[in-house]
Order: sequence, then C-alpha cells, then structure tokens
Amino acid sequence: MSQYQRNNSGDSSQMWPNMEHFWMPFTANKQFKANPRLLVSAQGMYYTDIDGNKILDATAGLWCCNAGHGRQEISQAVSQQISQMDYAPSFQMGHPLAFELAHKLCQLSPDGLDKVFFTNSGSESVDTALKMALCYHRANGQATRTRFIGRELGYHGVGFGGISVGGISNNRKTFSQQLLQGIDHLPHTLDIANNAFSHGLPPHGLDKAEVLEQLITLHGAENIAAVIVEPMSGSAGVILPPEGYLKRLREITQKHGILLIFDEVITGFGRLGAAFASERWQVTPDMITTAKAINNGAIPMGAVFVSNTIHDTCMHGPDELIEFFHGYTYSGHPVAAASALATLSIYEDEKLFERAKGLESYFEQAVHSLKGLANVIDIRNTGLVAGIQLAPSDKGVGKRGYAIFDHCFRHGALVRATADIIALSPPLIVEKSQIDDMVNHISDAINAVG
Repeated sequence: MSQYQRNNSGDSSQMWPNMEHFWMPFTANKQFKANPRLLVSAQGMYYTDIDGNKILDATAGLWCCNAGHGRQEISQAVSQQISQMDYAPSFQMGHPLAFELAHKLCQLSPDGLDKVFFTNSGSESVDTALKMALCYHRANGQATRTRFIGRELGYHGVGFGGISVGGISNNRKTFSQQLLQGIDHLPHTLDIANNAFSHGLPPHGLDKAEVLEQLITLHGAENIAAVIVEPMSGSAGVILPPEGYLKRLREITQKHGILLIFDEVITGFGRLGAAFASERWQVTPDMITTAKAINNGAIPMGAVFVSNTIHDTCMHGPDELIEFFHGYTYSGHPVAAASALATLSIYEDEKLFERAKGLESYFEQAVHSLKGLANVIDIRNTGLVAGIQLAPSDKGVGKRGYAIFDHCFRHGALVRATADIIALSPPLIVEKSQIDDMVNHISDAINAVG
C-alpha cells in the first residue's frame, strides 16, 4: 500500500491509481472520479481512506463484514490454505473443506434444510435456487410449474434470473426485453402512511400477502414454481415485513404446493440477531440464498440452503447420471471455504449473533432519536439494521440522500444511500459508543444538508 501514502507535501492525489480504466459497478462513474472516496485499509470498526482519515464503518462494508475488519483468524486460514492448495475443481471430484463447510453451515440452518450448494455471490445463489425449483418440479412430475413470483422493490442480484424476479425498476428497464418470461410480482410492503416510525416490524400490511392468492387464481397453482422474497428488503432501503406477513406467505405456498425461497444474502449470519431471518421470525422456507457474511466478505462466496425434499427428489435416475446440470468453476473454492470456516468459528466463539440481539434495543433507540430532524419522514429498524428515509429535495430524488452519504464520509463515517434512504448495518462487533457516533454523524449531515 506504499503507493497510496502521502508524500511530504501532504498531497496524496499524485499517488492515486489511474482511474480511467475501471468501469465501476452501481456507481455514477463521472461523479465519483471527479471527487473520489478511496479506502486503503481496514481494522475492527474502521476503514482508513487514502488521506489517512479513519472512517467508522456503519455498513459492514456492503452488508458483508459482520465480524468487523482485519480478522487475523480469517487471513491466517486463507494464507495457510492458499499455500497448501490454491484451487481444486468441484466437478466430479472434491476437497475436504467444502464438505466440512457444508456440514458446519447446516448446523445453523433451519430443520429440514440440510443440503448446501456453493456459489460465488448472491446473484449466483438466486439463479441457482430458481433452477433448483424448476429441476424439482420436473423431477416431481409437475413440469408445468415454471412461473416465478417475486416482489416489487425486491433485489435478487444482477443475473437475468435475479433481475427478472427482482422489482427495482432501474435494474430492470434497460434489459426488459431479455428478462425471463412467466414472472409476476407481489406488491411491496412499504407503507409510510400507516407504519411510519414503527419500532421493529410494522403493524399494518398483512393483507398484502393475500395478493398471492389472487396471483395463484390468475395463473393457476399448477403453473407456479416458486415465490421468492427477501424477508427484509435491504437494497431497496430496509423495508420490513408486516407482522405475520412471512408466515402467511408460507401458509399460502404450502397450501398450493409452491416453493418458497428466502433471499437472505443480507439478513443471513447474524444481521437480525439470529443465524437467519427465518429463525428470527420462525418461518422455514424451502430454500435460502446466502452470500456476503458467509465468510465476512473476505473472498467471493455464496451458498443455497436446500430442503431435503427438494434434494432427494432431484436425486433420481442411474447412479452415473448428473442430476443437476448446473454449477460454477469456483463452487466450494478451497480458499473461500477456509475463510468461511474461520468466520463461522468467530461467530460462534464470540457469540456475535447473540451480541447483535443484545444490542438491538440500544440501536433502535439511537436511530429513532433522529425523528423530528428536518425532512426525516420515516425510520425503520430490526436487529442491527435501520433505514432513515428522507423527503426528496426540490433538486430531485436521491440528491438529499447522496449529499448526506457524502457528508458522512467526508466527516468520518460510511453509511449507505439508496435514493433518499440512509441505511445502517454495522458490524456485529459494534460498541454502544460507536452506535452513538454513527447516529451523530447522520444527525450532523442532515442538519448540514438541509
């Protein structure tokens, strides 16, 4: 990192990398490159930027680093594994760590979801789960079940399957003519008029689950493969399920023989004070998609937890037959698996899921203290995640949110902005004083931006 250190004049700009060639994801590239935010190191709850400033991480990177940054247990596991064996294929052969990791993961998963398929990202996990749903119904003699139902404002990654079942318009509209056919969407559950400033799950909106019955009547249950939802929508701005909503979706899908997929790429591994949202809210789906915090964001990795019923139904035919024609070159990558095993040990040894649950009340009160500030129209929270929604400025949607995000960064805190919603999702190692600091940063930014 020496190339990023300041020179004697204190001007670090001459040591910045050449930014011309990197087309950055989900970024206004021209805006960013005109006034960059560059991070060069991380430890504990803090990043350090290129100018040497400490940045309090209020987002766990990108919902990833639940155990905080710079964990030596993870880096040592990675170093040891990459020296011992850097890569091994998972097609028609394997290596011990992938099997060990799958076993460890299934000790955390809901009862009955005892099989794991490894991917490299949340996007790949979602597309894998959709394919599994089709494979299952075909193997079960119900090949007409090909339709999927997602939800408005849902985010399920950026594969064509994921954006098809997703419900964020900007992610879809450029590719609208190439999306999967046979997709429908439930209404989103955001209802500021009735649920503004709810603490925890909002009380109103259970009736929105009943729209699923209407879609089933419209399309026929015999044609629907699966319903996929985020238990809590993260990327759209921390949108929570109304009380009883997820249980009602489970009841309806079971009644009609439709699979239920929970996208827990964000909520998995402690974010809500439990291993999964399905545990927190006592609703067991047929599949769970994960990534991000599975290995603290150290190396790209994801996993799909699959019910025994789905797995066993697909295990048909002669022993030499490949049951599921799907997979990735890096599925169960040995170095990624080593980092995941080390991460799971940290979660267990430090009881981080329980720690998140214990901090929830303090976190809730802290974020709701922002109520009453100018232009704050809603605050939503559960576990160690919160969304602060602001009224759009007269300059346009998202302008106020971006200005607050940028102000926070320039003054020492990393938050996430989605349009005019500020999201907080700190590492589970966060201290109460650091919760106070991040809330104070947001308060100062709101007052400064206006």
